[in-house]
Amino acid sequence: MGSQIGRARHAELVRRLVAGSALALLLAGCQTAQSPEPTYTGSIGTSATVTPSDLSPEQALGAIQQWGSAYGRDEKDKTAALNYAAALRAAGETKQGVAVMRKAAIYHATDREVLAALGKALAADGRFEEALGTVRRAQRSDNPDWQLLATEGAILDSVGKNEEARALYRQALVLAPGEPQILNNLGLSYVLTNELEPAEEVLRQAAASPKATLKTRQNLALVLGLRGKREAGGEPSGAAAAVAPAPADSLVQQNTWAEIAQSG
Repeated sequence: MGSQIGRARHAELVRRLVAGSALALLLAGCQTAQSPEPTYTGSIGTSATVTPSDLSPEQALGAIQQWGSAYGRDEKDKTAALNYAAALRAAGETKQGVAVMRKAAIYHATDREVLAALGKALAADGRFEEALGTVRRAQRSDNPDWQLLATEGAILDSVGKNEEARALYRQALVLAPGEPQILNNLGLSYVLTNELEPAEEVLRQAAASPKATLKTRQNLALVLGLRGKREAGGEPSGAAAAVAPAPADSLVQQNTWAEIAQSG
């Protein structure tokens, strides 16, 4: 009985972890652009550069100021809309992020990057059915887009349809072989169902890519810690030790992982 209770608590803690921070990571994981500089003083590019899961609260505010100003000057500017909405999501302003992307979708009605971003914004605001509909309408069966596939997978993962999500991630990997953001999502999908061995395998592949982000390496380290892979003396294994300390706003996530480790 005690072991059953322990396993149930372990599963619930994993679910708590992924339902919060990992959902944000899944939805952010569909962007290919590099993480932005903390100061946000650079010139405006031609695509999305803001990745919500990589931002500290201070960086999110800086991004809102920069991209909000650009968006205010020209609401039809696709780049400004994408980055402003992503910065709003990073700051927890999900409803405003949805509003920005709804307007962008009016100006760019057939742009798949915009429609994918609208899907992410809707999912971040908990509107999963509408998010799925938006992403699926944007997809083309004769010329599928891997970002849309990965976004749809993240939304399906968030509502517990993990096998369907993984099928989409694998399809996305056919279109973008070795893409670390897709692999990151697939690894987190396995974490959702407490399948830590395949989660580690996939996240190792993601972390080995030159394009892998710090967040991907942190995800691998967390899975390694959860599996109890520690070297002599209680120090983290090599992969875990290589990860920089997480920012203060992820302490809740760290505490949850600690509870999971203790419950195992």
